[in-house]
Parts: sequence; C-alpha cells; structure tokens
Amino acid sequence: MSRTVLTVVGARPQFIKASPVSHALLAHGGFSEILVHTGQHFDAAMSDVFFDELDIPPPKHNLEVNSLGHGAMTGRMLEKLEEVMIAEKPDWVLIYGDTNSTVAGALAAAKLHIPVAHVEAGLRSFNRRMPEEINRVVADHLSALLFCPTRTAVDNLRTEGITKGVHAVGDVMYDVTLAAVERARGRSRILETHGLAPKTYAVATIHRAENTDDPARFARVMDWLSQRARETPIVMPVHPRTRKLMEKSGLTPEGVRLIDPLGYLDMAWLTHNCAAVFTDSGGLQKEAYFHRVPCVTLRDETEWVETLEAGWNRLWTSEGYQPRAEIADYGSGHSSRKIADLLAKGP
Repeated sequence: MSRTVLTVVGARPQFIKASPVSHALLAHGGFSEILVHTGQHFDAAMSDVFFDELDIPPPKHNLEVNSLGHGAMTGRMLEKLEEVMIAEKPDWVLIYGDTNSTVAGALAAAKLHIPVAHVEAGLRSFNRRMPEEINRVVADHLSALLFCPTRTAVDNLRTEGITKGVHAVGDVMYDVTLAAVERARGRSRILETHGLAPKTYAVATIHRAENTDDPARFARVMDWLSQRARETPIVMPVHPRTRKLMEKSGLTPEGVRLIDPLGYLDMAWLTHNCAAVFTDSGGLQKEAYFHRVPCVTLRDETEWVETLEAGWNRLWTSEGYQPRAEIADYGSGHSSRKIADLLAKGP
C-alpha cells in the first residue's frame, strides 16, 4: 500500500535535510512525496539553488509566505498549509528542524489529525528567548514519530515525558554532507573565485535573532569577528537580513570579506577547506564537525552539546576546547534510510 508523505520545508537548512530523506523515500518504494515550500526563504540564492544542486524535485505547492513577523508568518503558513493538507489528504506530514515552517506544519497537521514526523527532534538549547526553541518544543509535543539525531535528544524528550515514537536515527546532515563533498570536489570553483588556499582562512555566518535583534549584542559580534580577522582571514557569506542590518546600523566586521549567500555545494566546499568556522548557525556547527574543522559558536549555549564535549566546538564565552574525539551518535551516513523504514511501519 502506497503512503503519501507531505513534506513541509521553507528555509535553507530544511531543503538540505530533505534531500537525502526524499531520495531514501524514493529508493524505499511504496511512498509518494508531496513537497510544500512555505516560501520562508524566497531569495533564489537561499532557496531555488538548493533544489537544483541537491536534486530535489520542485515543490508542488509554494505558499509564498515571507517578510512577516513571527506571529503573522506562522499564522499565514498555518492557514495555507491547512488548505493544502485538506486537499492532498496525506498519511504523514514530515517536518524538519525548528523554523516557523516547522511549527506551522506541526500545528496544521495536528489540528487535522494527520500524524506528524519530526526530523531533528529532541534538540534543546534551554533558552526560551530563542524562537527556535519554542518551535522545537511545540513540534516535538505534537509529533507521532520523533527522529532524534543523538542520544542526548532522546534524553531531552524523556525528561519532558515523551517516550512513544522516539527513535535515535543519527543525523541526516551527515548523510548529505558526505554526498555533497564528493559532488563539490572538482565541480566547485569557490576557492579559485575568491583566491583562497585550503586551510588559510575561516568561514563566518551570522543570522540568529538573538544576535541580530539586539543592537548591543550585534555590535559585540561584529567587534569579535573584526578581532579574529586580524589573526586569520575570514570569508562571510551574508544572509540577506544580516546585510540589511549591517547597512542600517553601519556596523560591519573590519577585515572580513563579505560575499553573497552560496549554494550548498559551494558552501560545503568552502567549509571543507577552511581552517575554522565562526557561526551562530546550529547546522553549520555540526557541518564543521563533519568536515573535521574546529568551530566557535557565537551564542551563549548550543543544542549540539556533543560537539562541545567532543572538542570540535566551543562557545565564544569560553576559553579553549575539550580534547577531541569522534561523535558516534551522528551515525554512519545512513540516517535517511532508517527514517524511511520507520515511516513505512506507520505511527
């Protein structure tokens, strides 16, 4: 019996995570997938390029919801997703990560009594001031299947009383990173374009609300990057919202090379060859480990505590790294196949 999976994506990290799972569903057989793009990232450099590079079929529905505040954006997505779900009648709604698209997909499905499966469930920063933390908690408590990337995530859910439908499957980002490096090798020209030699530069990204919504904190981050750039050249692909903030505030990190957002293959190759990563991105923290590159997280906490404990990551408020070790929890590159198998078994 064929099962219909309605996949909700809207932001760059979700396009990337959806790629290996979509391929696994197709390879598994017995699934038809309907891809819905909420429109949260609407810029071609933040959206369309990922469908092309990662060989994801174009979305059947594009809701074109963007450029709104958290409440308005989530509400508009909820309204439009409900219409799509009523029309498509899926057996599963599959959501990823911790964005407004994630929580809107979970709420719309739950109200229609459609089972929800959450990829990257159980992550917690324990900072409720982060909108992403609220989205994670709500999505997890509405999900029937919770695909956890680590044992810590499983433990977090148990603490909140969630034990049914919880599975430690490893990290789908590891699946896609391994594939992306091989595709980018010999294909990406990003180093040549910017005159970069391997292991001579650092990569930086800033986009989280906790860093961009507080002017004093944003100034601190810009100053921190300026200081690091005196030691190591830094290349910074700039999120459109962050670039607007730089222009409005007049604050830019001195000595940092600011470039436009990159496609996934170029970003993977840039990261694979860098000497260090400075970021507030949850995804890039992990990708730094996958590439075995040390990372400094420009936040006061992280949901990826394993990267701290294994010595590949540290918070900008701390000094030095723990001794380095491998992280077995992230799996061996076959997490997407496990997810397809579990979806086939039903809730």
